[in-house]
Amino acid sequence: MVARAKGYLCHIVMPSDQAIEKSQLLERYGATVERVAPCSIVDKNNFVNVARRRAMEYGKDNNDDGRRGYFVDQFENPLNSEAHYRTTGPEILKQTSGKIDVFVHGSGTGGTIAGITRYLKPRVPGLRCFLADPQGSGLANKVNHGVMFSDTEREGTRRRQQVDTLVEGVGLNRLTRNFANILQPSGKCLLDGAISVSDADAVKMSRWLMANDGLFVGSSAAINCVAALSLARSMGPGHTVVTVLADSGQRHLTKFWNDQKMAALGYSTEPPESLDEFSQLL
Repeated sequence: MVARAKGYLCHIVMPSDQAIEKSQLLERYGATVERVAPCSIVDKNNFVNVARRRAMEYGKDNNDDGRRGYFVDQFENPLNSEAHYRTTGPEILKQTSGKIDVFVHGSGTGGTIAGITRYLKPRVPGLRCFLADPQGSGLANKVNHGVMFSDTEREGTRRRQQVDTLVEGVGLNRLTRNFANILQPSGKCLLDGAISVSDADAVKMSRWLMANDGLFVGSSAAINCVAALSLARSMGPGHTVVTVLADSGQRHLTKFWNDQKMAALGYSTEPPESLDEFSQLL
């Protein structure tokens, strides 16, 4: 949208296992979308590396007229987390009048959780910040134990090449520069802990929110809410838990919100009768 408004061409590279409507929407905005097979970041054909290469290729092909390609590099560009430090963090502080007990959020690029945590922690005494992490991601283990590892990454157990989860947009098995913003040089994390959320609970939460609150959320927002529920339970009444509903269900219609596909994977898509049906994660 920004590229169209500014008159730039926009070339988006994404893993081919992402919901197809994500690329369809981007194409309607005028972008060229290239879907590539999911693979490790060390592979030259990883979507991040392909995007970097496309930006370089565009510059080489257009030297005569001065045009050049620019690689946004959202995972490693520190301006990502800086934007949330300057905007989202102050917005949360203002809206809550600083009365926050816990902030919890997932990490894809790491920009949102890093920027908000860095802003709020020094300004809200006693604030605790937590990572909400999908199954298959190694980030929760990194935060809780200092080692990047996930049990579901054992050979022969993965459903996907990146992270073994149906949740899209969050969860990694590497440390991005943005997420590293909340790791001190000594290795001590500004986060107070991490909560691993199962796919089953993410699906249940999305259906609960639609049935009870009219909120049509995507998978990453669902895991944020599961983790927020777990933290709220652990603290009891009278506390304020803040998260962000980072994605809409409109971008997950063919996968996460496809009841037939979820049922085929063994997940119930019926709204839970009670929040007591969710796993106790703390």
